[in-house]
Amino acid sequence: MDLHRHPDLADRLACAYALGTLRGGARRRFEALARQHLTLRTAALLWQERFASLTELQPHEAPGPNVWKRIENLIAAEQRPDAAKEEPMLDRLRRHLGWWRGAALAGGVAAAAVAVVSVNLGRTVQAREGELARAGEQARQLAQQNTQLSAQLQARPDIQYVAVLSDEKSTASVLVTFDPQRNTLTLKRVGNFQEGPDRSLELWALPPGGAPRSLGVLGAAPVIRLTAAENQVREVPALAISLEPRGGAPAGKPTGPVLFKGALLQTAV
Repeated sequence: MDLHRHPDLADRLACAYALGTLRGGARRRFEALARQHLTLRTAALLWQERFASLTELQPHEAPGPNVWKRIENLIAAEQRPDAAKEEPMLDRLRRHLGWWRGAALAGGVAAAAVAVVSVNLGRTVQAREGELARAGEQARQLAQQNTQLSAQLQARPDIQYVAVLSDEKSTASVLVTFDPQRNTLTLKRVGNFQEGPDRSLELWALPPGGAPRSLGVLGAAPVIRLTAAENQVREVPALAISLEPRGGAPAGKPTGPVLFKGALLQTAV
């Protein structure tokens, strides 16, 4: 399958390749195609950049306080009956008074710790929101760059046929390329021939064993674009240009001399 004609499928394959879900033979085939096509390599790199930016936003785990657990252990130790029987009442009161003072101090420390943790959590949340906002902006910029690059790549012609038409002295005069994706024949004059105001140049396809078929009349501009379907040039071994009356051959077949001709070759896809 020609992925150039299926940009949505190519983008999904590049996404799966960057994510790691494209495996086995499908992954190897994608890598082989990516080595040959800049569009696939670019799409895979852009998806890898997107996923790499997401891995930088892993959440932090808040520390759990152990103060209340230690207080519960102290209370349980103080409530043991054997320890209460061995101590005088006054000593137990003094000790409990000291313990409650310590508990109050511990509670104050715990409250301060909670306040500090709350402040730090607030700062962490704000920092995380800032990181998410920056990551979102980066993702938006990457998506915009991907769109622009895809548009640029799609705007480039997909040349699959080429011919160099030469005169009788083998001097190159016209370069012909064909883009089947846009059904466009592009002819560029590379020689100095001028047909004159009362004459026109006409392009002909020369099929094997058949009569010449007109592909269009050339204008006087240095670069001429003609509309043609792929079936009009497929399996056509050669092209020719003849000199005709102004506006082209009136009978639908060449009437003037053939000035330029050359083989039509299909490029590697």
